[in-house]
Amino acid sequence: MLLVKYIQETLKKSKSVKGDESSSSSKLPACYEIVTLSLGKKMAAELYPSKHASSSSSSSNTQQSSESNSNTGNSAASSKRSLLLRQGQQQNLNNNHIQNSNWQSFYPTLRERNAMMYNNELMADIHFIVGSPGSSQRVPAHKYILAVGSSVFYAMFYGELAEDKSDIHIPDVEPAAFLILLKYLYSDEIDLEADTVLATLYAAKKYIVPYLAKACVNFLETSLEAKNACVLLSQSRLFEEPELTQRCWEVIDAQAELALRSEGFCEIDLQTLEIILSRETLNAKEVVVFEAILNWAEAECKRQGLPPMARNKRGVLGKALYIVRIPTMTLEEFANGAAQCDLLTLEQTHDIFLWYTALKKPQLEFPTAQRKGLAPQRCHRFQSSAYRSNQWRYRGRCDSIQFAVDKRIFIGGLGLYGSSCGKAEYSVKIELKRQGVVLAQNFTKFISDGSSTTFSVWFEHPVQVEQDTFYTASAILDGNELSYFGQEGMTEVQCGKVTFQFQCSSDSTNGTGVQGGQIPELIFYA
Repeated sequence: MLLVKYIQETLKKSKSVKGDESSSSSKLPACYEIVTLSLGKKMAAELYPSKHASSSSSSSNTQQSSESNSNTGNSAASSKRSLLLRQGQQQNLNNNHIQNSNWQSFYPTLRERNAMMYNNELMADIHFIVGSPGSSQRVPAHKYILAVGSSVFYAMFYGELAEDKSDIHIPDVEPAAFLILLKYLYSDEIDLEADTVLATLYAAKKYIVPYLAKACVNFLETSLEAKNACVLLSQSRLFEEPELTQRCWEVIDAQAELALRSEGFCEIDLQTLEIILSRETLNAKEVVVFEAILNWAEAECKRQGLPPMARNKRGVLGKALYIVRIPTMTLEEFANGAAQCDLLTLEQTHDIFLWYTALKKPQLEFPTAQRKGLAPQRCHRFQSSAYRSNQWRYRGRCDSIQFAVDKRIFIGGLGLYGSSCGKAEYSVKIELKRQGVVLAQNFTKFISDGSSTTFSVWFEHPVQVEQDTFYTASAILDGNELSYFGQEGMTEVQCGKVTFQFQCSSDSTNGTGVQGGQIPELIFYA
C-alpha cells in the first residue's frame, strides 16, 4: 500500500501506518489500491455523538436532602460501573476474558452488555484471521451479533451456503479496520481513525454496513482540501462514492493549481490522471498542468523501477501527454518551459513553435482550445453608490466587513471602489481571516478610471470558505484620491444558490460597515 506522507500536514496529530496486501480469492482487484492516510485522529464522538440520556443528572436537582445517602450510594455504584466498563474495554483491546463472573449486573442496558462482548473470547463462537500473512490478527466474535448487523455475515453464518468453520480468513481487510467495523456492530460506536479510514470504508462496503460507510465518507469530506483532493478523488471513484467524488471535483476545479502542485497529485493512478487532464473547468494555467504531468511521470517511473528518462516518461504517460493543451500556453511560457524539457520530441517542439509564429500552422497532436475554467460570481452588497467631497478617503486605514454563507464556496478576491475624481492608482492589501487567523492576503496595485464600477483584486489562490461560519474580508488602500462608496447596504444577499449574511467588523477603522463603505463585492466560485 501507498503511504501518503503529504497529508500528515493537514492535522496537528498524525501517525503513519503502513498497510499490507495479500493474494486470495477475496482480495481486492489490482486497481483497488487503498491509500493509507496520515491525517491525524478524530474520534467518532465528534462525528456521531452517542445519544446517552443521563436522567440521574437532571433529577438530582429535585432530590430532597433526606435522599442524600441514597444518591451517594448511586454515585459510588455508577463510578464502580464506569471503572469496570473501562477495564472491560481495555481487556477487549487485548483480546482477554472478563474476570468478574457477575459482570452482567454492572451494565443495565443491552447496548452496554453487547459492547462488553466486542473482541472478547467470552462465548465467542467464531474467529477471524484478519490481515495478510505475517501481519494477521486472530479476532473473536459472536455470530448472532454480526448477523444482526450485516446481511453478508448473516449469509455467511445462517444462509443456505453457510460453512461450518471455526476460523475464517480475511486477508484483504486490515485488522484495525475490521475491529472498527466490529465495534460499530457491537455497540453502535463509530470510532474512526485517520490512518485507517479508507480501509474501514472498504470493510464497511464489503460487509454492507452503509451507516458506517457514510460516516467514513463524512470523515473524509471534513479533511478534504487541495493537497489531498486528487488522491481522494481516485479513491472515491474506486469506492463508487459519488458525493465524495463531487466534493473532490469542487475543490480541484476551484483550487486547481494548488491541487496539481500537491504531492498527492503524483500518487494518483493513470486513469484518474487522464480524467483530471480532460477536465474543462480546471481553474489553472496550462503551464501549471504541464509541470504537474512532469512530476507525475517522474514519480510513476520510480514506482515502476524505471530510470526517469524522456522515453520512459513518455511511456508511462501514454495518451495522457496528448490531453495537455500545450498550444494554449503563451509563447513565452512554452519557450521557457515545455520547449526546454525533455518530454517533447524535437519534432513536436518544432511544430509547436511554428504553430505560434507561422501563418500556415502545422497540424498538432495536442488540443488547441483554451479550457473554459470556472466563471467567477460576484456578491454585491450595496444597492447604490455615491461620492462626496470629503469622503471616502484613504490614509492606510482598514476597511473591513464580516460575512457568512450557507454553502461551501471559494473566495477568489474582492471588488473595490475606485477614484471618484478621474483616473487614479491605488496600492492595496486585501486579506481574508477566520477567527483572527489569516487565510489569505495579497499586496497589489490597481488603476481606476474614475467611474463607479468596481475593480477586482484577487488572492493568489481561491480560499475555501465553510458554511455557517463568519469570515472577515479586509482591504487597506493607499491613494491620494477620494473614492466612491456604497450605501443602502443589505444584511443578506442571495447570489444564485448561495446566501450571504453580512455584519460589521471590529477590524474596520475607516468607516466601512453593513450599511455603507468599501468592499462592495465578494468574488467567489461555487
